[in-house]
Amino acid sequence: MKGVQFLVAFVLLALASKLVSASDPSPLQDFCVAINDTKDGVFVNGKFCKDPKLAKAEDFYLSGLNIPGNTSNQVGSMVTPANVQQIPGLNTLGISLVRIDYAPYGGLNPPHTHPRATEILVVVEGTLYVGFVTSNMDNRLFTKVLHPGDVFVFPQGLIHFQFNIGHTNAVAFAALSSQNPGVITIANAVFGSDPAINPDVLAKAFQLDRNIVSQLQSQFWWDNN
Repeated sequence: MKGVQFLVAFVLLALASKLVSASDPSPLQDFCVAINDTKDGVFVNGKFCKDPKLAKAEDFYLSGLNIPGNTSNQVGSMVTPANVQQIPGLNTLGISLVRIDYAPYGGLNPPHTHPRATEILVVVEGTLYVGFVTSNMDNRLFTKVLHPGDVFVFPQGLIHFQFNIGHTNAVAFAALSSQNPGVITIANAVFGSDPAINPDVLAKAFQLDRNIVSQLQSQFWWDNN
C-alpha cells in the first residue's frame, strides 16, 4: 500500500513539475526591471535586473500602441510588440502584448508559432479569418471569423494565422503568456534559413520539384537578409 501511495505521489509531483516548467518561471520579488548594464545588475531569467531601488515608472511604461503600423509590405500586416525589449519592467512577469495591423482584404499575419507563449487575441476593428492547426498526427484545423469585440485563443507552440477578409483596415491586440514569447514564421524559417536548408530535403518534405524549392529559397532568403 505504501508503495502505491509513493507511486501516486511521485506521479503527481512529476505532473506538477511539468506544469510549472510550461511557462515563464514565477518571480521571487515584486519586479525585476531588465537592464543591459551588467556592472550593477543581477542575471535573472534571461535579463539582468536593475536594483529595485533604482526602478522608476518609465520602466513599466510604453506609449504609441495607438499609432497604426505600416502594412505596406509583402504580407500586408505589421506587428508592433510590447514585450520585455520595449518595457523592461516586464522582465520575469510572464506577459506581453502586441498590436497587429492588417491591410484591407488580404492583410495576413502569416502562419507562425510562439514557442514560449499562448496567445489571446481580440479584434478591435475589421473582420479577420483566424485559425490554428493541432500537432501531429491529427493536424486538425480550428478556424473562426472574428468581428470587433471577438476573442480567440491560440495555444502555445501551435501554428496559427490571421487574415483580413474585410475591405477595410483591421486591427487586433493580443496578449501572450511570456515576457518574450518568440516567433517562428513558418515560410521564412523553412525557406529563408541562413544558411539555406538543402533543397533536396525540402523537395522531399513538401513533395515539390527541386527547382521550385530553390526558387522559393531565393525569394525568402532575399526577404530575410
